[in-house]
Amino acid sequence: MEHLLSIADLGVDEIWHILNLARDLKEEWKRGGNEPLLAGKTLGMIFQKPSLRTRVSFEMAMRHLGGYAIYLSPNEIQLGKRESVADVARVLSRYVDGIMARVFAHSDIEELARYSRVPVINGLSDFNHPCQALSDLFTILEKRGRLEGLKLAYVGDGNNVCNSLLFAATKVGMDIAVASPKGYEPVPEVVEKARSFAAESGSEVFITNDPVEAVQGADIIYTDVWTSMGQEAEAEERAKVFPPYQVNSTLVAKAKPEVMVMHCLPAHRGQEITDEVADGPHSIIFDQAENRLHTQKAILAIILGGK
Repeated sequence: MEHLLSIADLGVDEIWHILNLARDLKEEWKRGGNEPLLAGKTLGMIFQKPSLRTRVSFEMAMRHLGGYAIYLSPNEIQLGKRESVADVARVLSRYVDGIMARVFAHSDIEELARYSRVPVINGLSDFNHPCQALSDLFTILEKRGRLEGLKLAYVGDGNNVCNSLLFAATKVGMDIAVASPKGYEPVPEVVEKARSFAAESGSEVFITNDPVEAVQGADIIYTDVWTSMGQEAEAEERAKVFPPYQVNSTLVAKAKPEVMVMHCLPAHRGQEITDEVADGPHSIIFDQAENRLHTQKAILAIILGGK
């Protein structure tokens, strides 16, 4: 991998290499610590959006592997405002060994990669969230022992996380059903691409406006916030549209008895998910959050360390 901008760009073998390495690095860490695979390496971390999991997991991933991470806050760089995206890439890539960026516009990630001398990792953009979805695959694999043939039901906004899950699931042979309100479905271009991946892996993509239909037979139910950062002006309208898509005990009961519930966090409890579900026996939300650390170690070890 030269860069990690979208799961759509990854081959199936590359995805499995990340997942297997994440498993190995997690096991190694639990035995007492990781080898300093990235000793002497530095990751520059650009943030346009605040973050708990992305910042801490990447920073600790570098530390676990013997490297160093530099946090660059929204006010320090003002990407594309104080200085052009291209110039930031040209300058920062002369100082560090890799760049991770958490941005609003996906075009900014693409431009960083275009002008950077070093690898660029998409820590989140308005189009997708590849590191999150790779970590989700690792968590499901860890819990179920397989990916192929499982069904993931995503309930909520057809947003960046949904896009990445559509790509990730269909790449590895998982069926995926997405239930969103009318007007909030994933964009046709993403669905079309996911269906092309599904045709290769033998999985299925199902898009519906009915959450009950989506979760029937599901091994995993996944949800996300109704209003993402940058959509605050739409929050009031979205709050009227999305309540039927809440992941609550009634909806969970429509899936398989052993269904697992996932959320990429932060959760707006009482909106897209209830406390009863988030803290209940089906929830693997916090295992999912923990695995961001180990999956990102794998990504960094491959991109910066040549593993």
